[in-house]
Amino acid sequence: MTYIYHYHSPLGGITVSSNGREIIGLWFDGQKYFGDTLPKDYEEKDFPIFEEAKKWLDIYFSGKAPDFIPPLKMETTSFRKDVWKILLTIPFGQTMTYGGIADRIAKQRGIARMSAQAVGGAVGHNAISIMIPCHRVVGTNGSLTGYAGGIEKKVQLLTLEKADMSALFVPKNGTAL
Repeated sequence: MTYIYHYHSPLGGITVSSNGREIIGLWFDGQKYFGDTLPKDYEEKDFPIFEEAKKWLDIYFSGKAPDFIPPLKMETTSFRKDVWKILLTIPFGQTMTYGGIADRIAKQRGIARMSAQAVGGAVGHNAISIMIPCHRVVGTNGSLTGYAGGIEKKVQLLTLEKADMSALFVPKNGTAL
C-alpha cells in the first residue's frame, strides 16, 4: 500500500508518498509529472517516516543543509537510479551540469559518452524532488532549465541554499518556461 502526507512549505504545498518505511515520492503540488509514481489507490496516514520527512523539510526550508536523509526508495529504471544517485552527491548550495552528470555516467558504464539529453530526461522525472536535488542541475552555459516544479521554484530553491547565482540565468525560450 502507498501512503501520502501533505507538507506546507514556504513555496507551496508538497505531497510526500511512502510505502510506510521509505520515501518513494515528493512533489510540489501541481508540478509536471506530479504523482506519476502514485498508484490509483493510496491512503493518507501518519507514519514515523513522514515525521522524518517533515523534520528534513523543516530544516531545509529554514535555509540549512539537513545532516541526514530519510530512507529513500527509488522506484525507477536502473539508468534513472544511476542519475539520481549522482544528484544525491551534489552539495547543498552548489550546482552540477547535465553534461557533467552525463560524463560521470559514461565513466561508470565504461563508454565513451552519454547523452546529456538522456540525463535531462532522468533528472526531469525525479520522483523524490528536493531530497534528491534535481533543482541543482543546470545547463552547461549556466541556463536554469528543465525543472518539473517550475523555473520559479528552481530559482527559489537555489536562492534558499545561497547558491552562487551570478553565472546562472533563465533562458528567454526553451525547456525552462
